[in-house]
Amino acid sequence: MATNIKDKIAKLLALAESPNENEAKAALLKARELMAEHKLRPEEIKKAENVKVVRELLDVTCTAMTNPWACALSAVIAEHYCCRAYRNRGSGRKLNQIGLVGLEDDFEIAKRIFLYAYDCVISTCKREIKKDPTDPPGTYREKCNAYGWGFVHGVNAAFREQQEEHQEWGLVMVVPKAVDDSMADMGKKSSFGKERTGGWRDAYRALGYQAGRDFDPNSRLSGGQHRKVLGVGV
Repeated sequence: MATNIKDKIAKLLALAESPNENEAKAALLKARELMAEHKLRPEEIKKAENVKVVRELLDVTCTAMTNPWACALSAVIAEHYCCRAYRNRGSGRKLNQIGLVGLEDDFEIAKRIFLYAYDCVISTCKREIKKDPTDPPGTYREKCNAYGWGFVHGVNAAFREQQEEHQEWGLVMVVPKAVDDSMADMGKKSSFGKERTGGWRDAYRALGYQAGRDFDPNSRLSGGQHRKVLGVGV
């Protein structure tokens, strides 16, 4: 019986490498449910090289003034997919590079979803938020930041609703101790930067929030959800 269970879990973990994020997460969740039920550790199912902790800096950077929301977005998505996020800044530099840490299967899913979510925000800002030459310097950047912060809050709210609807996830969708242990010698915490609110920023923040609530990892930028026109007056 134990061998059959291990085989079943191994097949589910293989499905967790699917390019379809929903299918991958469903398979990983089911695998973890079975591991919890039968008190099995990942290393008892897969070869040791497949359960190692992966940590990697991504090709995403930000500063306290430009796209600071990206750090918060990485933290929200990483935790939801059993990983951690961090940021790395070279000595004397303002630019921060975002990284993720997680077990191999978790890491690949979190990485794909974070990069897609980040791209959704950046592409929407470039496509829909217009630069007005009459605006004070930095206004366009602040509009994009407001939208980005709203998106982060929207994604976080959607994730929390999912967790409340599926409370059993809390038993299995947790960050492994090995991942947290590996963070001891790593960079700074992922969240930083001050979110600015009030006035016209709140309108862009509200649009970002709704987009975050509607965010679907299976969507692609050619889809409709991020093509809402940002017709906001300032």
